[in-house]
Amino acid sequence: MDAMEQLYQQVILDHAKSPHGRGLPADAAGSTAVATAEHDWCSGQSHQVNTTCGDEVTLRVDVDLTGARPVVRDVRWEGSGCSISQASISVLHDLVTGVDLDTVTKVSTTFRALLGTRGVGLDDESAEDLLGDANAFTGVGKFPARIKCALLGWAALTDALILAGVPGSPAEATR
Repeated sequence: MDAMEQLYQQVILDHAKSPHGRGLPADAAGSTAVATAEHDWCSGQSHQVNTTCGDEVTLRVDVDLTGARPVVRDVRWEGSGCSISQASISVLHDLVTGVDLDTVTKVSTTFRALLGTRGVGLDDESAEDLLGDANAFTGVGKFPARIKCALLGWAALTDALILAGVPGSPAEATR
């Protein structure tokens, strides 16, 4: 294993051991849309299961609708499964929290493209910069059965945005 693969493996293990965004709020009961003088936001929640291996996640996304473009205000989740699925959801949290939906769509599409390279990686420095820690999943593309593990949280995010009724969600780009 070369030094880069070791670094990537360590990033995945670190995120799996200390996942970011873990812990659903007490009121996480589903999808909500609120448009009042005080609030202009919506939330969606999705539960996804990887039937191949049993990994599962319940992910809630809160979206701020006050600006010109919707912005992911927060992503919270609970799940169980392999280190790849859990680490991928942790990295997802870091990449999309505080980001507008156009960028969320771009990140999601780029991550899916990375996993489709069969471990070769993307030959695009701007894509690598956009993905940050998600580049650690490059090697996952060599193992088709593990790709589903890495995409579990991303599928939950897309579904949660659909359920929240967010305009311009990544779902429109992945349909």
